[in-house]
Formats: sequence, C-alpha cells, structure tokens
Amino acid sequence: MDVDKKDSIASDSSEQVVNPWEVAAKDGGKIDYDKLIDQFGCQRLDDSLIDRVQRLTSRQPHVFLRRGVFFAHRDFNDVLDAYERGDKFYLYTGRGPSSEALHLGHLIPFMFTKYLQEAFKVPLVIQLTDDEKCMWKNLSVEESQRLARENAKDIIACGFDVTKTFIFSDFDYVGGAFYKNMVKVAKCVTLNKAMGIFGFSGEDHIGKLSFPPVQACLSVPAVPSFPSSFPHLFPGKDKLRCLIPCAIDQDPYFRMTRDVAPRLGYSKPALIESSFFPALQASILSLLGENGKMSASDPNSAIYVTDTAKEIKNKINRYAFSGGQDSIEKHREIGANLEVDIPVKYLSFFLDDDTELEHIKKEYGEGRMLTGEVKKRLTEVLTEMVERHRMARAAVTDEMVDAFMAVRPLPSMFE
Repeated sequence: MDVDKKDSIASDSSEQVVNPWEVAAKDGGKIDYDKLIDQFGCQRLDDSLIDRVQRLTSRQPHVFLRRGVFFAHRDFNDVLDAYERGDKFYLYTGRGPSSEALHLGHLIPFMFTKYLQEAFKVPLVIQLTDDEKCMWKNLSVEESQRLARENAKDIIACGFDVTKTFIFSDFDYVGGAFYKNMVKVAKCVTLNKAMGIFGFSGEDHIGKLSFPPVQACLSVPAVPSFPSSFPHLFPGKDKLRCLIPCAIDQDPYFRMTRDVAPRLGYSKPALIESSFFPALQASILSLLGENGKMSASDPNSAIYVTDTAKEIKNKINRYAFSGGQDSIEKHREIGANLEVDIPVKYLSFFLDDDTELEHIKKEYGEGRMLTGEVKKRLTEVLTEMVERHRMARAAVTDEMVDAFMAVRPLPSMFE
C-alpha cells in the first residue's frame, strides 16, 4: 500500500537534499535512491509492473523503463488495474520555462510521456509555469511568456499528437474552473504545512508561498491533476485518474496534491518517477557516481538541443568524465570503471539497441574497447538525436503552437 510521508522533503543538512529547487548528495557523494524511496514513501518500479505494461500495450517497454531510468512510482499499479478494466486516464507533465533552449535532461520526461501517450492512447495536458519562473528567476512577465512559447516549440517537436494534447501556460489559462480548484487547494494547506514540505523561510517573498497551490494543479498540490480543472477536455469526468511522469525531486509537490485530493472528492494522482540525468562532468565530483542532476547554468555540463555537431563532439571529448584508465596498458589490463563513466551512462539513456549497449559495456569494461571509441559512438548517437530534434523544431510554426494551446475539446483523445 502506498503511504505518503508527511515529514519534511529534505533531511537535515548532513544528509542528501532532494526537493524541487535543490539536489545535493551527502558530502558530494552519490544520490541514494533507495533512501529517497523510503524517505518519500513511494515504491520501487519492479519488473512485474514493466512486464504488465508490455502485456497491456502490446509493445516493448520504453528504454527508460527497461533500464531503470524511471524507477519509482505512486499508485501506478492502481492505474494499470483500472486500465485493464477499461477505465482510461490522462497524463500530466510540465516545464518551467526559464531558458531559451532545452538540454537533453529536459527532454527525458517529454520523450517518456510521448511513449506513454502512444502506448496507452490517452490525452495529455502540459503545463508551462511561466508565472513560477517569473517569481523564482526574477524574469519579467513578458520574458516569461516568450520563453514559454519558445519551450513549447521544443516540446511539440518531440512528436506529440495535437488531437490528444493540450499545452497551457499559467499566465494564459489560470482562471475559471482551474482557479476554483486553486482556491480549494489553498484552503486545505496550512502555512506550517507549506513551510514544512517546501522548506520556505521568513526570507522568501510571498509570491513563492502562493505558487504551490497553482502548481498543485501542475505538480505540487493539485490543479492540473484534477480533471475538473479542464472542463473543455473532461466534462463530467471528475473521477478520471491522472498519471504524472516526473523526476523524483518533484515528488514533494505531489505529496501535497495527494494529501488534498480525497478531501476535495478527487482521486489521488499517480506518479511514475525518474532518476536524475547526470552532468557531463558529474563524476569528477565523486568517483562514487552522479551526485545530482544536469544544470542549465553551466553550458559545458550539458548537451543542448541547439548545439552543433562540432559543439557536441567537443563537449563529449573534453568534458564527459571517463571511467577508463590513465594508460592504454593499464586499461587493457583492468578495463574501465563503468560505474563512473559518463559516456556509458549517456548511452544507457539514448542508445536504443540493448544488444549493442551490452556489447559496449562488456568490451569497455574488460579493456578491449578504449575511451575514445565509446565517446565516438556517443557523439554519433547524440548528434543524430539533436539533429533530428532540430529539424522537427524548425518545422514548428507559431500557428502550430497556437493549435496546441487553444482551449478546445479533444474529440479523439481516447481513441
């Protein structure tokens, strides 16, 4: 049975800190995902659930499922139970538009959500929290709105079905039924609870305190995960279940949402949660493994969807931390340390061929393949992926953005 922990989202300062605004491992070491599962009260996504997804969808599970990128969940088994009985659900994910271009870590939830939409044939709502970034990143309202539309183009380029997808920005959409749910959620959350869950202090401005109920819909409390927030999509379907793919650092948001939902007569949203995508230099900080998630503030820590082939090659060759040995002789003798090798980690995310990936791991780990060969293969994979995305994004027009963001019914959303 799923139990939502009520204590603070972050343990004390001597422990790892994982919340929507900060990810830091203890003493610069490795994020302990097993400890996070216990701390947050979610459940491990095991092989039986992955096998069940394959049986229900009649398609191979996504590489992110097969390789444990999405590793934890809340009530995903209940969603599958309902789906098997013929009850549909909808998907909800989002993006805080604070930068012009997305990096590969930003794409992961959208790549996975696209797979879920196609596999289960369900509708999707995508929230762009331009209001949050306006408050937290000190952006102007106009700049936040501009970045939301630019980011929407990258999201659309992932290949979502416009007949099953509604993209909205908070500045444009919040009001009506959505705002009513915000007020209902806000009345259920005390100041002490908000400070305990989100770690607010007396130095934070009141705008930060007001945001969680908004995202509640989005992430934290509730609103986008309540179907009545979208009367043009789900009229009379107030019991429709919501499934939210997200990174594990977003879990505290939805703990609050899941606490509030039954009190308002809604189903608790279900979550399927991923580990963090490491920075290129992640293992320089610790030979134990990745100690956090990719940062958009350091351009050399990430591969961006706007990077050229030359830039991708340069970043991988210069910055991607290698687990190979410091001499060819030593490498041939003992092989690479795959636990700290960033090129192997990236291939585990983006190389579709399971057989090839296992071959690379075996040959590299036993010293028969060199670091340069692995980085060369990663460069090929990422260059092709980024170029494919660039071409798709170039084809996204302002009219297409308007179509995805138009408030309208989705007549074929469950077909």
